[in-house]
Amino acid sequence: MKKFILTITCILAAVLINAQSLEDIVKNYTVANKLDKIATKSTIKITAKMAMMGMDMPMEIWLKNPNKIKTVMNMGGQNMVQAFDGVKGYTINPMSGSTTPVEMGPEELKQIQRQNSFVNTVDNYLKNGQLSLEGEDVVNGKPVFKIKASIEPGTTSTLFIDKNTYLLAKNSVNTSQGGMPVTIDSFPTDYTETSGVLMPMKTTTSMSGMEMIMTITAVEVDIPMEDSVFTLK
Repeated sequence: MKKFILTITCILAAVLINAQSLEDIVKNYTVANKLDKIATKSTIKITAKMAMMGMDMPMEIWLKNPNKIKTVMNMGGQNMVQAFDGVKGYTINPMSGSTTPVEMGPEELKQIQRQNSFVNTVDNYLKNGQLSLEGEDVVNGKPVFKIKASIEPGTTSTLFIDKNTYLLAKNSVNTSQGGMPVTIDSFPTDYTETSGVLMPMKTTTSMSGMEMIMTITAVEVDIPMEDSVFTLK
């Protein structure tokens, strides 16, 4: 009996040691991704390329603290531009037959603002009661925490956070496009630190049978960046 009680005690102790609260996981995630210090940076410029449908499309992303964002993707020699100046957002889409900036709608604004690297989005979700711990899983052979974020009605994001490194191993977004449900799975890898900023240098994304691979080739931190960069109109 004593041996049985000792065994049960050891099992319970192991469970308690390994069990982590949602708050602990988010805290460790914040530290591992250096998000507790990101607000001290003034600017970030990312140079990348997107491989999709047999094409390699050069990309540049400008970010200025606290909330200015601009992305440029070159498709067949034409630049698709999205920019948010902190108040309004505009897009230029030559594929639509126009090079005139068009003001973004509410959904486009939400999407571009989610690219703001200066914001600890996961911690904000926690504070707003939008996170729930859904247990554990395995991604690419590694154990992960599974956390669900209720972003808005009709849109959820499931974060798979590596139990050892606390880096994001997978993000699965369930949303709708054109009234149809769609799942977007992203796998960030090759995390690299540049001047205190940690970025996945490669992200593979799949959606509706289509695969996109974004590869970051350069990250520049705290470089001069005029506000005019983010003004399209």
